[in-house]
Amino acid sequence: MAVEPNTVNTTKTVLKIDPAHSFLEFSGRHMVVSTYKGRFTGLAGTIVLDKANPAESSVEATVDAATVHTGSEQRDGHLKSPDFLDVAKYPTLTFKSTRVEPKGSDTAKVTGDLTLHGETREVTFDVEFFGLEKNPWGATVAGFEAKASFNRKDFGVVYNATLESGGLMLGDTVKVEIHVEASAQA
Repeated sequence: MAVEPNTVNTTKTVLKIDPAHSFLEFSGRHMVVSTYKGRFTGLAGTIVLDKANPAESSVEATVDAATVHTGSEQRDGHLKSPDFLDVAKYPTLTFKSTRVEPKGSDTAKVTGDLTLHGETREVTFDVEFFGLEKNPWGATVAGFEAKASFNRKDFGVVYNATLESGGLMLGDTVKVEIHVEASAQA
């Protein structure tokens, strides 16, 4: 049975982020000379897509902080600790858009409130919309990619160590890339 989009009016489509096909990647400087990378797989939320008036679109998303994965159990444990995410105290990261600025037929700047480590700051994502499509089971799906960067210290994540050279173990800038597949809700 085909799933028809839930519409607020004839142009708005309400989409639920599919955690099985969506994730958030992050990276930053490590030991001055290299890059660390990781990802969160616990991404969920709702996107309201207004095709006729993209500026009226919106997104609300949450990330389960405990789903952080870097390929090292020891590093993942440290990232979950009070030095970084403090997962016991702040189990989720959240984003709620406050404005959408279309920049082309399939791109926009999406600005909103990002809450991380108990701090909320405004962050702007460069978003690319890949379109709407029917999957083999008849459901309407959409794809998006979003990129941003921010200073981790703005969110109270200040842990670092000084290297022998005088440089710092971790850079302050965190780059984020989010890959989303979302399904229309009946």
